[in-house]
Amino acid sequence: MRTLLKSIDLHSVLGLPSVRLMPGAMIKPCKLVRSRVANAMVFPPLFCALLLAVLATPVYGGMARAEKHESRHEIDQLEEAWRNALLKANIAAMDALLSDDYMAITPNGTLQSKDQALANLRNGATHFTSLEVSDRKVRFYGGTALVTSRADVSGTNATGGFSGSFRYTRVYVRNERGEWKIVSFEASRIREPGERK
Repeated sequence: MRTLLKSIDLHSVLGLPSVRLMPGAMIKPCKLVRSRVANAMVFPPLFCALLLAVLATPVYGGMARAEKHESRHEIDQLEEAWRNALLKANIAAMDALLSDDYMAITPNGTLQSKDQALANLRNGATHFTSLEVSDRKVRFYGGTALVTSRADVSGTNATGGFSGSFRYTRVYVRNERGEWKIVSFEASRIREPGERK
């Protein structure tokens, strides 16, 4: 027995269902089941992506607990090495920490390459006398570590003394030798309510 249905045209250029109604279409019940199966088959990429996301997101962001703990310890040590290199103007230590393609966005919005960062440290254009880091958070995404912190700094530059509080984001990537390298850095000044820019 044939059933009179208003159905949706499943034939379009992209293989997706169109919304053009086909009044008076006659579809056998068994063909209706096949049409529903065909409809279900339109969405496998979305279904596969969701399934993959669920299965590929273990509890610790892609790392076993021990590996995550060890990597967190490494990043904490590198953050302290970065702090000491900046305070002591240690060019060799900073050179070892930064990736060759390192790029920073300074608090005033300028871009700074690895060579520029090392040159600034070498010529003493900016000298940090104190750098206190707090509220550090480290997140891992495979071979990438994202670090956010607060830094309270003071020092001197070409215009005289400076001090302030900053939020920063630093990105580490594990290279082919298994070493974490800083590839990106961005800092923003924390302004008190009512403070002028």
